[in-house]
Amino acid sequence: MLPMEHPDSTQNPREWRGWLFALLSFAAIAAVLHFSGQTSRPLPVMPHPVAPPANVVPDVQPMEFAPVTEQDARAENARIAFVTKGFVAARPFVYPGAGEARDRARDCMAAAMLYEAGDDSKGQLAVGQVVINRVRHPAFPKTICGVVFQGSERTTGCQFTFTCDGALNRRYSDAAWTRARSNADRMLAGLIDPKVGLATHYHTDWVRPYWSDSLEKIASEGTHLFFRWPGFWGTPGAFRGAVSANDAPIAKMAGLSPAHALALAPPSDLADAAASIGPVKLVTGAGDAVGRDTIYVQLDRRATPESFVTLALRLCGERPYCKFMGWTNPVMKPDSDAMNDMQRAAMSFSYLRDEKSGFEKALWNCSEYARDDTRQCMKR
Repeated sequence: MLPMEHPDSTQNPREWRGWLFALLSFAAIAAVLHFSGQTSRPLPVMPHPVAPPANVVPDVQPMEFAPVTEQDARAENARIAFVTKGFVAARPFVYPGAGEARDRARDCMAAAMLYEAGDDSKGQLAVGQVVINRVRHPAFPKTICGVVFQGSERTTGCQFTFTCDGALNRRYSDAAWTRARSNADRMLAGLIDPKVGLATHYHTDWVRPYWSDSLEKIASEGTHLFFRWPGFWGTPGAFRGAVSANDAPIAKMAGLSPAHALALAPPSDLADAAASIGPVKLVTGAGDAVGRDTIYVQLDRRATPESFVTLALRLCGERPYCKFMGWTNPVMKPDSDAMNDMQRAAMSFSYLRDEKSGFEKALWNCSEYARDDTRQCMKR
């Protein structure tokens, strides 16, 4: 028996191939359109966070991050919609104290600004506003330094990461530190940053703190995202707590801030200082130079150059006149009042205070420690 013929077996093979090519092309185009439509579709928005009870002060969660890649963190952060309803700027804040406590508060805030936002005024003011918002809120400590260094005793999870991740071992330029202190001064005198409103939390857009889904995202500045609590604890009524003017000295600030260093149990005498920093020689002024004391010190070459100022202030104490001279090379440090030209050229740092004439100045050997401001260099 002969095999049966297919009904279409008489068609031209070229026609079959043409129809097949057309069908495959159509399917490919449809697939491209389908998947391109999928990739352009926005990610679903996260549900609105639940407000904590108005009669219970919310807990402050440590700054701990979900283990996600930067790319995934940015995608997840983008899913959180900005909340504009109820957005208000913070009221101006004026620090309630003065003197040394205010100096310590200023330097704590300046450190947060500089180490969290870098040498960028816009970012610094945003960080400073969060610090002020926190100190007014009952969920946080009641001093500026207490807010900034909350949780810093931990190795991770501190509220401001620079206080526990070793960042303070790095040093910005003197000019950058001066700018940050100026910005901090302005905020403690009433300047506000209206764009971050009543934000009490922030993070960079490439990380995912576990708390971010529980707060309302209300602003951004550069790569930072800013958040507030939903409900009552994110409204102006929650930011009316009394602020303390008793900013205590912080040990981690001693190398950066003389205001903190001087308050941290300075050595009772030069002998105590010598036990911790190396040989110290005090030359007491006599005759016409009575009261004009000079201190010769061997400096630790591993120390930061800014810490020499702190050391000089500690050792000079309350003396109205004090000359402080230091060498990192112990061989070149003079053993007596007499100093030859080679020893003078090897001097690493000097500090002079003369309250009678209103003079105070610190100078570095800029061949050993480069300074941004050449006016801080010893003349050679």
